[in-house]
Amino acid sequence: MKSSNASPVQSVERAVQILELLSAEPSCSISEISRRFGVHRSTAFRLLGTLEAYDLVEQESARGAYRLSFGMLRLASSVSGRIDLTRDAQTSCTALATRLNETVNAAILAEGGAVTITQAQGDQMVGLTKQYVGQRGPLHATSTGKVLLAYASEQEFNRLVERGLESFTGMTMTDPDLLRSELESVRRRGWSSAVAEWEQGINALAVPVRGPQGEVIAALSATAPSFRLPESHFGEIAELLHAEAAQLEARLGYFSPSD
Repeated sequence: MKSSNASPVQSVERAVQILELLSAEPSCSISEISRRFGVHRSTAFRLLGTLEAYDLVEQESARGAYRLSFGMLRLASSVSGRIDLTRDAQTSCTALATRLNETVNAAILAEGGAVTITQAQGDQMVGLTKQYVGQRGPLHATSTGKVLLAYASEQEFNRLVERGLESFTGMTMTDPDLLRSELESVRRRGWSSAVAEWEQGINALAVPVRGPQGEVIAALSATAPSFRLPESHFGEIAELLHAEAAQLEARLGYFSPSD
């Protein structure tokens, strides 16, 4: 029999194992859990007590077997929300890529960058063949990054500045004051652009995507060679992005006050 004096890491591992067991079994008694994992009943009781305190497990009746509790749904909801976002964003990216015949991405704020979660490409002979899914783009040098940063907290902006605004091309914005001014413009007009700021010869445009509570949870962007996406076309492309973003927001459960 294993010692009941488990280390914090062992305790976490055993707690996870208990949750996995209860996800496969309708319910289990303390004796069954103790036997399955080779721990003393008192250890199993303490672990279950902690999980119960966080509403992750519950007893079927007084002194009865344990089962998963509704607190698990609270944890799962954030994951399912991100799954729904990726699935629904793919629909929007595909529709818009077909209409624009250009590369369309959706990105979220994560790990201090704009992480692309889905992408669709047009069939232009001269286009972008690069796969951005899973890539973390710089917040200050990409259109999606600027949108996400514009609606993020002041702390996020400060962390970015403290890390330093890396220069990728001669067009990259590396002055914090200029970047702050640019973000104010993004919030005012409702879209952002990146003109050869991350990659030479590549322009991009992005708009915010809001979640059910109205918070900005993602950015939807179109990217193309600069000769096909010149600054003179930004206004009309922004309108198309906004229209598709509204469709995505509706699928996610958000409706703007004007709807």
